[in-house]
Parts: sequence; structure tokens; C-alpha cells
Amino acid sequence: MRTAIRKGIAGLACAAGMLASVLLLAAASTVHASASDAALVNRIVARAERGDPRAQTTLGFMYATGSGVPQSYSAAVDWYTRSAHQGDPDAQYLLGLMYDKGLGVNIDVVRAYKWLNLAAAHASRRNRENYQRIRDAVANKMTLDQIDVAQKLTLEFIPTRP
Repeated sequence: MRTAIRKGIAGLACAAGMLASVLLLAAASTVHASASDAALVNRIVARAERGDPRAQTTLGFMYATGSGVPQSYSAAVDWYTRSAHQGDPDAQYLLGLMYDKGLGVNIDVVRAYKWLNLAAAHASRRNRENYQRIRDAVANKMTLDQIDVAQKLTLEFIPTRP
């Protein structure tokens, strides 16, 4: 169990290195929270609650890693889901990782593939190759029928707005 959690955290940490949208977390990730850190967290929470997909992704990452907020995979999945449904490729990628690793949700390779496939299709040029590589690694765990279902779910996806 601990090994799976460590691997999940390592996967999330790797993803963090590639996501420009979470760079602002550096100010909120110190061991001792300061007033400015709390203010930053409050601003991110307020933007996320207003429906800002980038802030939702950032807040999800903060919950996944315990940066500035109590660590909670289920809260991370909630915020990633909100942002992913709005079409944010970074949230889609991170949500796909959560489903692949079973962090905050049951392992579901079909949903993992769906979100990773959407992320790869809409990612920046800088992130696209990595997102495709992770999606393909998930596909290696799947049957052809599961891949077919996941691709259909990908095609049926329509982003929503808050």
C-alpha cells in the first residue's frame, strides 16, 4: 500500500515539473506557512470556486501534494474533475494519473485513458509527447475492448463552462 502511494506521489511530482500552471505553488510549499502563503492559498481557492480552470488545477495539485492545504487525494480528484470538464489539458492529465494509480478514486484504466487521451490531444507542444507516452503506457494495461470504450468516451466528451 505504501509503495503504491509513493509511486503515485512520484508520478504526480513528475507531472508537476512539466506544468507551468503550478509554478506559483512554490510560494505556498514552505514548511512554515506565512501570512503571504495563506493569502496566496486564499486567492487560489477563491478563483477555483469562481470556476477558473487553471486555479482549479492548481488547487487540485495543492491537495494532492499537501502544499498549503491538508493533503487529500479525494479533494484533488474533485478539483481536477471540475477543471478537466472545462477542457483544461493539465487537469485532464493529472486526473488520468489519479485514475491510473487509484489515488482518491478506484483504479479505472478506461477513465484514465479517456482523460489522458484528451490531455494529449489538447496539450501544449511542450507537454504533448509526455502525455501521449503516459496514455500509451496505460493502453498497454488494457484490452482492445477497453481501449475501444475509452476512445468512444473521448469522442463523446464536450467541455463545459461554469
